[in-house]
Amino acid sequence: MRRFSMTFLLGLFCVLLASVGLAQDTGDFKPATTNVWGAEYPKVDSQGRVLLRIKAPDATKVRVNFWSNPKADMEKQADGFWTYTTPPMVPGLHYYNFVVDGAEATDTGSQSFFGGSKYASAVEVPEAGSTYYSIQDVPHGQVRDVWYNSKVTGSWRHAMVYLPPTYETQTNQRFPVLYLQHGGGEDETGWIRQGRANVILDNLLAEGKCKPMIIVMAYGYAKRAGQPAPPVAGPPTSPDRARAMQDMFSAFEDDLTQALIPFVDKTYRTLPNRENRAMAGLSMGGMQTYQITLKHLDLFSHIGGFSGAAGFLAADQKMNPKTDYNGAFADPAAFAKKVKVLWLSIGTAEPERMRAGIHRLHNALNEAKIQHTFYESPGTDHEWQTWRRDLKEFAPKLFR
Repeated sequence: MRRFSMTFLLGLFCVLLASVGLAQDTGDFKPATTNVWGAEYPKVDSQGRVLLRIKAPDATKVRVNFWSNPKADMEKQADGFWTYTTPPMVPGLHYYNFVVDGAEATDTGSQSFFGGSKYASAVEVPEAGSTYYSIQDVPHGQVRDVWYNSKVTGSWRHAMVYLPPTYETQTNQRFPVLYLQHGGGEDETGWIRQGRANVILDNLLAEGKCKPMIIVMAYGYAKRAGQPAPPVAGPPTSPDRARAMQDMFSAFEDDLTQALIPFVDKTYRTLPNRENRAMAGLSMGGMQTYQITLKHLDLFSHIGGFSGAAGFLAADQKMNPKTDYNGAFADPAAFAKKVKVLWLSIGTAEPERMRAGIHRLHNALNEAKIQHTFYESPGTDHEWQTWRRDLKEFAPKLFR
């Protein structure tokens, strides 16, 4: 009996030891690349799990809210820190915040990113085997902060401009331009800080996969001179919000076409014609893109809607090619001659409302015999990894 007990205990000990070793092997947590310098947390492991920690010794309840889930209670430790480990997360940049006894708090270990109309924490979960949005040992372009004066808004407006690596070395060369818009609740810094558009373009150019181009990223919110800011807050289906959004879109349309494009063509060595001008955007920026470009086909020949394109067609709504979208789709052959690229996309894990609307528009374009590219990002939500992939696939199609 004693021999059996000793054998059993020894076996149990070996199993436990193996289990501990396995946990240690798989729990390879490392500080996230989005941490501030020297911060140990949050950490990410090879499975895509995120380990978070916040010090709040006097708190009675602490939660972590990832905007795309999970949303969970954290566990208090004896040293006054609260911790939580997520399930494996989809690769990409994930916004989050802490809620400490009902009060929102950012993570002091994370860099801050402008999203959701506020500065928020975010953690980068790497995509295994993907280097297209990682800095490589290749020639790098420049990103410039610029200000331009807009008579439409009666104000100085800010934009970000990416210049390809050859802009400074091939001084006799002129370049096509992509106007690339952020989404709702974000700003003109998003495509550089969250989207890493400059890194993506540097890598594509180094591989010879796309044409050298200038990228202009403008602030998508605008109001006309002397007018109050449109009240764009409120339920998505609110008529007042819809009217306010249209007023804002209209002001931005005029700002882009009457102020920003002339400024860019005057300031930089552009190819200032429609054949060498593109526009694309994510979510709200995708809607703005379709609204502006399809009304101004004299200015644009390449169009991209990333998770957003001229609004999501309602379930009971049928597109009329002769009247909708400024009648741009009335003549498929004429449209194909004018527009070299029409892009429409969605992530497969995005909310069903968005997916259904984009699929309805895709089907409507097929019925109208409008040539276009439809792209689905596998496994990604309404987040930056979807739009990074969009840019990686969209940019090589431009200006061919």
